[in-house]
Amino acid sequence: MMKQRSATPVQRPSIKGLATKSIVVATAVLVILAAPLSITQRVHADSYDDQMQAINNQIRQYQSRADELGKQAQTLQVELDRLTNEKNAIQAQINLSQAQYDKLQRQITDTEKKIADNKDALGETIANMYVDNSITPLEMLASSKSIGDYVDQQEYRASIRDTLNTTIEEIKALKIKLEKDKADVQVVLDRQKAQQASLAAKEAQQAQLVQQTRNDEAAFQGLVSQNQSQLQSIAAQQRAYYDSLRQSSGGGDSGVIGNFSYSNWSGNSGCGSGGYPYCGYQDSYSDPWGLYNRECVSYVAWALSERFGKYVGNFSGNGNAYEWVWSAPRYSGAVRTYDPQPGDAVILPIVPGLAPVGHAMIVESVSGSTVRVSQYNFYGTGEYSTMNIATSGVVFLRFQNK
Repeated sequence: MMKQRSATPVQRPSIKGLATKSIVVATAVLVILAAPLSITQRVHADSYDDQMQAINNQIRQYQSRADELGKQAQTLQVELDRLTNEKNAIQAQINLSQAQYDKLQRQITDTEKKIADNKDALGETIANMYVDNSITPLEMLASSKSIGDYVDQQEYRASIRDTLNTTIEEIKALKIKLEKDKADVQVVLDRQKAQQASLAAKEAQQAQLVQQTRNDEAAFQGLVSQNQSQLQSIAAQQRAYYDSLRQSSGGGDSGVIGNFSYSNWSGNSGCGSGGYPYCGYQDSYSDPWGLYNRECVSYVAWALSERFGKYVGNFSGNGNAYEWVWSAPRYSGAVRTYDPQPGDAVILPIVPGLAPVGHAMIVESVSGSTVRVSQYNFYGTGEYSTMNIATSGVVFLRFQNK
């Protein structure tokens, strides 16, 4: 009727009843009326369980690998972002250096123009002085207003010449300095561009690793999806198989098997019905009490705790339905009772050919010797249903309030 999470999940028990849910499952449980399942039927039911368990194992492995790759991709992305930021910082430095380089180049160009202009001015001055020198001193003196004027003209020309020579030398010195500054900036610029190129190469390599890891993650997620689809198909086949057994026994809404009898079975409702939250693929993970999801025991543990406010401890690997008779008192302080009331757990012990690991239900209401129960996984589908049962052939357990 249920599957419990083993402490060592790598090794499954050799007896299918301890971990499988088909046969188990209330496969028979409810199977059918008064006739127990045949050996052939149990083997057929177990084949579905084996396939679904194997696929669930594959799904967990693929999902684990996909999660691992997802974490690797995140780590790689962090490094990629760091490289990108560092490359962008270098680019900002390059932009500054390039601006400085361009400014120096403009200053050098302006300086060269100033040198040329001053040379032209000096040449004109020298030319004028040559013309003046071609005039005899007596003629220059005669053309001057006075001797003082003559002397002033000579000193002025000499001063202009000296000033132009000095200016040209200063401008040449400035040009030399600017050329040196430009060369220094070029060295810095070349180094920065080399750093940027190196970072860009690392960035491209890192981006490739990120993309490859993302692709690998997507591939494993694809395998998960494929296996989930396959699991759904096999689960549908299993449900059809159980339906065929139920129909062959007259409908399956009531039955008597040994001392156990049930009636007015509601039929199954999808997972989530009754408020139970641990859906997803059946037996794909364990609940807070260490029980596989969508099994009868998982539903009863949840209902006890969340609906009726009872304390339910972790079953520590002893959560098969038939084990609750002793494990619930040990781990949860439950006691056996003979006057059932709403919120009590109902345990159907092992019934060969019917419930190889028992079945768990919870009391919803009591009317004389008839008890209305709710449950999951009746007929092995991992779904919700209700029905009436007689008080004979079952054990009632009362859990303590929280």
